[in-house]
Amino acid sequence: MLAGSVIRRAWRSARVKVLTPEEFESPLGKRVYDLRHTCLTNWLNDGVPAAQVAEWAGNSVPVLLAIYTWCVSGQLTDLKKRIEARGELPEIPV
Repeated sequence: MLAGSVIRRAWRSARVKVLTPEEFESPLGKRVYDLRHTCLTNWLNDGVPAAQVAEWAGNSVPVLLAIYTWCVSGQLTDLKKRIEARGELPEIPV
């Protein structure tokens, strides 16, 4: 086990070495835990069902959705096409 301060210093050092100065000053990967958020967000945005992501993350679906609902994006067009293909979507003005 390592102390949190040791991990934070190593993480900061790694960020300095691999990121541009602008990226380093941004919130990009500011904390090691941000990698978890990125991973879960990517899974949700790639269409992995929330129940499956919650199981993999060790969360309940309500907790997962409370945290990640705001960052799920880019699926509306695909979802509309899937529903329209089944003939179950009423005409919606664009």
